[in-house]
Amino acid sequence: MTVKLIYETHATTLDNEQGIATGWLPGELSAEGRRQAVELGERHRDVDVVFSSDLRRAVQTVELAGPAVPHLQDWRLRECDYGELNGASAGQLGPRRARIDLPFPGGQSYSDVLALTESFLADVSRWYVGRRVLVVAHSANRWCLDHLLGSGLPLEELVDAPFEWQSGWEYEL
Repeated sequence: MTVKLIYETHATTLDNEQGIATGWLPGELSAEGRRQAVELGERHRDVDVVFSSDLRRAVQTVELAGPAVPHLQDWRLRECDYGELNGASAGQLGPRRARIDLPFPGGQSYSDVLALTESFLADVSRWYVGRRVLVVAHSANRWCLDHLLGSGLPLEELVDAPFEWQSGWEYEL
């Protein structure tokens, strides 16, 4: 048996709309984001459990989605910690591929996020066999999931690719 994992990014934040790289800051959903969160809940009424990042924008997305299943927050699902650049304009981050193994000043590398994602997946695959698991998190987590369970493309290619929103990504563990 496997775990069916459905991944969704948190809904749109005020920072997203202003081109801000929130990183480990909490963030706040915009009016559009609040609408998106409700739609997310309508799409995923059939899940058994929801995991989210413990950062406010992901928690708020799940709260507004309102699934009638357990919601567990996991710090391993946080966005990459941009350290001194948390809250800076997204353009100030530079090419993300340069941060695969080199941490942001005072923060993390994408390899650090990958290791945390692998740890999270190991726990989910152990405890949620045969279940449908919804994960609400951030861009860095999606790149890691796609690298590990989806396309298998190197992180270097995924982190700088244009973001193409869709209503969930599905994976099997």
